[in-house]
Amino acid sequence: MSHKTKNVSNQKKLIILLDCGDTIIDEGTEIRDEHDIVIHADVIPGADVMVKTLAERGYTLAIVADGYAQSFKNILTENGLYDCFTTMVYSETVKAYKPSSRMFKAAIGALDLTEQDCSRIVMVGNNLSRDVKGANEMGITSIFLSWSPRYPKLHLDESEIPDYTISNPLELLDLVEKLNQQLG
Repeated sequence: MSHKTKNVSNQKKLIILLDCGDTIIDEGTEIRDEHDIVIHADVIPGADVMVKTLAERGYTLAIVADGYAQSFKNILTENGLYDCFTTMVYSETVKAYKPSSRMFKAAIGALDLTEQDCSRIVMVGNNLSRDVKGANEMGITSIFLSWSPRYPKLHLDESEIPDYTISNPLELLDLVEKLNQQLG
């Protein structure tokens, strides 16, 4: 079922922004073409189940990622996840990279929300200096996925301290349910 045909009464209050590389897709499996566009990549174990389950449970999902739009379209389509997302915000089109507030504001605008909604938004990512810092600066709950061996796991300063840390994608399911219940 497409995200566009979901029953509105099933919609959850919590909004979930997700990074893509090493949050959903295993960057170590990426194959790029001559234009540096990713043409193939595998999901992190459990990440496809995580995304599909959150979408089925009625959560609004959005991609907020640094990179080329075509790369994300290729790999999310290939792995059957593209239609799970309400919107996708890429650094290529926004002309900024996380932690820039422009990336997060673009997602908020694309979801027809305002900055007053930040208290009900979470950002899930693998990069403390981009995903976590950017979310923290916007007042968005930050969730650090510490799965990847490619990125630092220690914060450089207080702005990079995540609100929550998970070690694999499936841990997000219970955490999101708990955070959604706290919204009442």
